[in-house]
Amino acid sequence: MKMYNPPHPGEIIKGLWLDPMGASITDAARAMGVSRKTLSKIVNGRGRVTPEIALRLSVALGSSAESWLGHQAAYDLWEIEQHQDDVRAVPLFAPV
Repeated sequence: MKMYNPPHPGEIIKGLWLDPMGASITDAARAMGVSRKTLSKIVNGRGRVTPEIALRLSVALGSSAESWLGHQAAYDLWEIEQHQDDVRAVPLFAPV
C-alpha cells in the first residue's frame, strides 16, 4: 500500500534521530564523514539520500542503508505521481 505524502528522508533524520539524540547537523555530518552543507541540504528537504549517503547514515545512526533508500524512493515516487499527467508514456501493447 502506498503511503500518502511520505516524509522527505531529511524530516526523518531530524525528527527521529537528531532531535531526540540532541545532535546537531554538524555533529551528524562529522560522524558520517560528509560536509555540513551536504547533510543540511538533505535535512532541509533540498538534497537526496544517495546509496553512498544511505550507507553513511546506516553507520552513523545504526539503521539499514536499505531503509534510507526506501524512504527516498517512496518520497520520490509520491512526488512524481503528483505530476503523472506530465509523464509522456503509453502502454507498449494495447490490451486485446
